[in-house]
Amino acid sequence: MAFNEAELIKIRRELHQIPEIGMQEFMTSEKLLKIIKRLPQKYLEIKVWKTAIVVHVLGKKATKTIGYRTDIDGLPVTEETGLPFSSKRPGYMHACGHDIHMTVALGILSHFADEQPECNLTFLFQPSEEILSGGKQVYENGVLDEWMPDEIYAFHDNPQLPAGAIGCRMGTLFAGTCEIHATFIGKSGHAAYPHMANDMVVAGAQFVNQIQTIVSRNIDPIQSGVITLGHFNAGTTGNIIAGKCQIDGTIRALTQKNNLFIQKRVQQIAKGIEDSFDCEVKLILQQGGYYPVENNKKTTAYFIDYMQHNQDVNFIETAPAMTGEDFGFLLSKIPGTMFWLGVDSPYSLHSEHLAPKEDAIMKGVNAMVGYLKKRQKDIFAAEY
Repeated sequence: MAFNEAELIKIRRELHQIPEIGMQEFMTSEKLLKIIKRLPQKYLEIKVWKTAIVVHVLGKKATKTIGYRTDIDGLPVTEETGLPFSSKRPGYMHACGHDIHMTVALGILSHFADEQPECNLTFLFQPSEEILSGGKQVYENGVLDEWMPDEIYAFHDNPQLPAGAIGCRMGTLFAGTCEIHATFIGKSGHAAYPHMANDMVVAGAQFVNQIQTIVSRNIDPIQSGVITLGHFNAGTTGNIIAGKCQIDGTIRALTQKNNLFIQKRVQQIAKGIEDSFDCEVKLILQQGGYYPVENNKKTTAYFIDYMQHNQDVNFIETAPAMTGEDFGFLLSKIPGTMFWLGVDSPYSLHSEHLAPKEDAIMKGVNAMVGYLKKRQKDIFAAEY
């Protein structure tokens, strides 16, 4: 039988207690496998790759495949919720709500393990969303090849939406990201003799100032982009000129075109700092698989229409967000849709106090089971 609400809440709390960071989700993967193997196995096939799990549900008409992805990793955050089922691993927490993501996926899977779907379903329990782009790794290593979806869906929980509400929009939902790591190498020396040194505090400060002109003077104001440099480290004490400086930050943009343009301008500014200050700048830009989450027009129009007309769903059209999500890489390869599931918390994602409302779980399961049933029916109606 499909998991009921009490069973899903119990599963969520068990998963919440064992958070693990990307590509180290060994306990989580083992726990998920045990739960999946409790389900009826008649229509299921299971594949494991590292800590990733792919579950294929054989449909009655095996000509189309719909994918559903959930992420399984936690964050290096010390939990401070005070919940009786708080993390048992000091320094780690499901502070981004991936325990909610996994639980909803298991609820949907349990329904279709019990009631054979019309078409094939591929469930991806994906590692390392927060770092190292697990979605990109899974795709490029051929893990999905045998059961490649024709379209794919996923959600992220949203503390700012009412519990169980579904949020979505046409076009870009989340920004694409790129990490900036810049090392400035000059020459250290005595504070009294600046002409005998090459001060990397000054060079780094100029880099910070010039970076801020990229979005304000190069990007169309109607579009969106942001560069945040959150780490600046140089020198050891006040009377020594720093010969080295380290600056780290992030780029966020709602289109891949703007993301790449900003990266190009960062490279040009870094080269200009090298020439101006006669120093060496080692610049690393890491985008990995964190592309903008650009929802497919066809699947998203269908998804929104279904949710808007489902009287049991509280649908909210949402604005784009500057958060990053590696589901953007999968959407660049497979048409599909990402959406929000409201979990109603006063604390933001990644907060040590985040405590999602658990009544969102069953509402999310019911909304997606209903959607997937309708979607399958209409896919095959269109074929004949």
